[in-house]
Parts: sequence; structure tokens; C-alpha cells
Amino acid sequence: MIAEKIQATLAEHPYWTHVNERGGLLKRTYLFPDFKTAFVFMSQMAEFSESIQHHPEWFNVYQRVEITLTTHDAGGLSLKDLDWVRQADGVYATLAP
Repeated sequence: MIAEKIQATLAEHPYWTHVNERGGLLKRTYLFPDFKTAFVFMSQMAEFSESIQHHPEWFNVYQRVEITLTTHDAGGLSLKDLDWVRQADGVYATLAP
């Protein structure tokens, strides 16, 4: 069930990649025009993460935000990761040039 949903989500969000490490990961790097915009993205996604109690592994340098998603207590990917992908791409679309 989750494998089919992962494939469907990746088809709709092609900049994300699936990695088989640690039971399954989703990864993406976002590029923004500057640090401030990258920080706005991270702030908005932090609010979303808190609202669904699901937090990414992320790394920020200047205008780049690298994200890794997995659900640690599930031992791999869950529907929360797929919700996070959709929300992140939606937020990015409002901020990216």
C-alpha cells in the first residue's frame, strides 16, 4: 500500500528521490534566490511540521535547503512523509522565482 502511494507521489513530485537506506527515505534539495527566502520556507515548513508532529532532517546553507524525510518510529516512510512532500512543494511554488 505505502509503496504504491510513494510511487504515485513521486510521479506528481519528480524532484524528490526515493532512497532505500534506513527503511526508506525521500530527498530533495530546494534552491532559493537568497538566504532570507530559504529561511521563510523553513519557517513555514516548521509550522506545518509542528501541526502534524512530523519533522524533517534538513540542512541549510545560504539559499540551499537539503531535506531528508523518513518516519523514524515507523522504520521507514509513512503517509506523513508524503503529506510533507506535497506541502513543501506547494510552499516552494509560492516562494521560488
